[in-house]
Amino acid sequence: MSSSRDRVEETGLPALGAEAQRRLGRTLRSLYERTVDRQPIPLDQVDLLLRLRHRERELLRHR
Repeated sequence: MSSSRDRVEETGLPALGAEAQRRLGRTLRSLYERTVDRQPIPLDQVDLLLRLRHRERELLRHR
């Protein structure tokens, strides 16, 4: 199995250094927290989570 560095070299793209990766990660995390993270969970997903939790409790009761 090749490492990510090998794959980058195969494509001819420069590899990001550790500091650049950290800065990119912080920037992306910040953008996520200011946008996506503040969005409400869609109702269909809330319904799915509630149904899963209900099923989980049923399974635990029958053990």
